[in-house]
Amino acid sequence: MSSFENKIVLITGGASGIGLRMGQRALELGAEALIIWDVSETNIARAKEHLQKYDDAVHTHHVDIARPEQIQDAAQKVHSDFGGVDILFNNAGIITGKHFNKQQPGEIQQTIDINLTGAMHVTNAFLPDMIEQQSGHIVNIASAAGLVANPGMAVYAASKWGLVGWSESLRIELEHHHPGLHITTVQPGYIDTGMFAGVTPPLLTPLLDPAEISEAIIGAVQKNIIVLRKPFMVKLIPFLKGILPTRLFDFVSGKLFKVYSTMDSFTGRNAE
Repeated sequence: MSSFENKIVLITGGASGIGLRMGQRALELGAEALIIWDVSETNIARAKEHLQKYDDAVHTHHVDIARPEQIQDAAQKVHSDFGGVDILFNNAGIITGKHFNKQQPGEIQQTIDINLTGAMHVTNAFLPDMIEQQSGHIVNIASAAGLVANPGMAVYAASKWGLVGWSESLRIELEHHHPGLHITTVQPGYIDTGMFAGVTPPLLTPLLDPAEISEAIIGAVQKNIIVLRKPFMVKLIPFLKGILPTRLFDFVSGKLFKVYSTMDSFTGRNAE
């Protein structure tokens, strides 16, 4: 069991959405310090106001995790102030929501840099301390898009498939050599936040409530759950892909459950 009591918690992309909700919950559960890394100064200011009752325990840093040098500078500050991190949430993520032929080179690179390599660099900055103390928990917020292909999400899906593979590989490495460290990989469906504004959820797969999925993730950390998939239909994806021929899976996923048309009405944060 992983406890939040007296722990140092760091959340990337932690100034809004489920990142902010998980941070607040960590503080409610007794975290000694909550470190928020975010690229938006506006969201950081709003987060500080939202968490003002925990003012002394909240520490914010403007960090673009697409830039390794910023990660290293901010990590040195964390090491100086706290000596390391006990629980790390790799939560920051972006999506452009375009068909691949519409993607610009910069958009492709930024999506990979934030969703995949950014999480790797952040983890690499804090993992040595966790190994030294033989304890720690890393939570990687992936996506159901790391399990199933979807038009309009080709680059996003690639980043999340990569994140899942890296997260699982890291888990096995640590279990073999450092059993006191834990990895939780989270694969949610669409969450009802601005990031996925305008999407049409698949049949029998409702939009996830941000408060409920945040609480589920916190609970998964406490119980050292290896993989968290929500809602229920996401749990069936590996089974269905394993037993169905590709064309039949496409029919079930695309025609019956309408997964392949979920991004047709996507607007994202630009609509806000």
